[in-house]
Amino acid sequence: MLNLASVTLFDAVFIVIAGITITAALGVVLFRNIIYSALSLILAFLGAAAVYFQLNAGFLGVIQILVYAGAISVLIIFAIMLVMNRAAGETNLSSPRTREVFIGGTITAMMLTALMAVMGFTSWPLTGRPGPDNSPGLLAELMLGDYVIAFEAAAILLLVAVVGAIILAKGVENK
Repeated sequence: MLNLASVTLFDAVFIVIAGITITAALGVVLFRNIIYSALSLILAFLGAAAVYFQLNAGFLGVIQILVYAGAISVLIIFAIMLVMNRAAGETNLSSPRTREVFIGGTITAMMLTALMAVMGFTSWPLTGRPGPDNSPGLLAELMLGDYVIAFEAAAILLLVAVVGAIILAKGVENK
């Protein structure tokens, strides 16, 4: 059974981070304003990065912040601003689907109940094994050594995709 006296500070911090991340993920879906949804997505990305940091995977946490919370989120907000042709408050309008919401809520409640039962009734090992060496130096050596051509090709491909998306969104004037 779940013993609340055995909850450590590490566990409490994880619960707070997970709660913030789940709330932000719900905000992505539930906000009526698309800008608020995008900002909530950034908070969800940062919450995932915080979980990586807590698991001693600092490199993954930094990459999560740089790539997702930074570049991808800016790209999403840029695309929203580029193609939005009405007021931000009129976006993400929901339609009343009470039957689908009820079915989804019921399935979610059943899955959450099953998950909590499995977590509560499982006897977890008390000793932990050390994780693998988190060596960003080895990854950097491979990316900028043996695989530098593939790394640079991916960067050029992403640049061409962004330029193409801007041209498609803005349209080309015929002269």
